Amino acid sequence: QVQLVESGGGLVQTGGSLRLSCAASGRTFSPYAMGWFRQAPGKEREFVAAIRWSTGITYYADSVKERFTIARDNAKSTVYIQMNSLKPDDTAVYYCASGARIFTFRSYSAYSAYDYWGQGTQVTVSS
Repeated sequence: QVQLVESGGGLVQTGGSLRLSCAASGRTFSPYAMGWFRQAPGKEREFVAAIRWSTGITYYADSVKERFTIARDNAKSTVYIQMNSLKPDDTAVYYCASGARIFTFRSYSAYSAYDYWGQGTQVTVSS
């Protein structure tokens, strides 16, 4: 079993920055990939970014490219997402997730590819 705990959410003005963290714990934590998703009120959960744990290769949704950066610290079993130039449209609950099975290219953005999820952290961007 893997537990994921997000932190770092909050209220920020348009153009501001936030860094979210997701710390993983569990007897054997060895994901194939970890990802960040978000869900705004009344909308479906959507892919934000993902990282292949072993190589550090990253994937991003078009809406966050050039603004968000995902990174991981293998020693701390932690994944981060640095969010810059935030917009009101980025307001959502942000969830981290981990997946143990081998991912295809399309898997990284697929909700169903991930096995474990955190409880979410709220990010609110004011205009």
